[in-house]
Amino acid sequence: MEYRPLNDPSFKIAEAARTVGVSPSTLRLWETQGLIEPIRTPSGQRLYDQSLIDRLKAIVWLRNQEGLNPAAIRQRLSEQPLGAWEIAGKSDNTKIASDIPFGSKIRRLRRDAGMTLNKVARATGVSVSLLSTFERTSQGLSLTALHAVAKHLGTTIASLSGQQDEASGESLVRDGQWKAWPPSSSGVTVHVLAEGQNRMECHRFVLAPGASSEGAYQHEGEEFIHVLAGSVEVVLDGDRFVELGVGDSFYFESRRPHSWRNSFPGETILIWINTPPTF
Repeated sequence: MEYRPLNDPSFKIAEAARTVGVSPSTLRLWETQGLIEPIRTPSGQRLYDQSLIDRLKAIVWLRNQEGLNPAAIRQRLSEQPLGAWEIAGKSDNTKIASDIPFGSKIRRLRRDAGMTLNKVARATGVSVSLLSTFERTSQGLSLTALHAVAKHLGTTIASLSGQQDEASGESLVRDGQWKAWPPSSSGVTVHVLAEGQNRMECHRFVLAPGASSEGAYQHEGEEFIHVLAGSVEVVLDGDRFVELGVGDSFYFESRRPHSWRNSFPGETILIWINTPPTF
């Protein structure tokens, strides 16, 4: 696409990625897959105007909520104009994690506790600007940061998602009909595999190329990881490195500081189970 003057605001690749909740490397990957064609300046810099941001949101929605591969996404976008998509998420085959956005819930909890943005920022190490953006858009925080904020406010990500709203002795979730947590700033998508107040939190993690926990975290409980596709590197206690490939499983105690990153050049998909539900 040739460079052209923009009459509406444009975004650099890092800003565009942050706006839609993925990593810059994911945007570059989508470009090679023919999903998006950014505007190029004479110097080769990528720019994204509002129409391209809308297209990126549609790609995120089709990928995360309907589980479509790049070829299917290209086909769907060619068949239906962007204006026809409910990017906030309505589909016959998917469910939204909560009718109330995560950001609004965080803002309400913070205000009910009488805390300022500055106070929460100091306690969690998350910048005021990121917290403010998340409260308005439900985007821009890594899972590690969101976990820290939720814990400081006396709740969990699972509770904020509505995952624990109903007590049930069983939960049936059909393929592709997953509730999803809000997209993280580093390109991590989390699908809920078992709904209700359970003793285990069962999730499907989709890690974009370069996605990571963005730092170590810890909490009570136990964790189990099984790799379905790609590979992931888990770091325990800051110096115990474990590389997991397709078919590998790993169990560890959650109170040990742990971090992780996608060590595969493409997407990595994991089954991740926590017990008890403290995340």
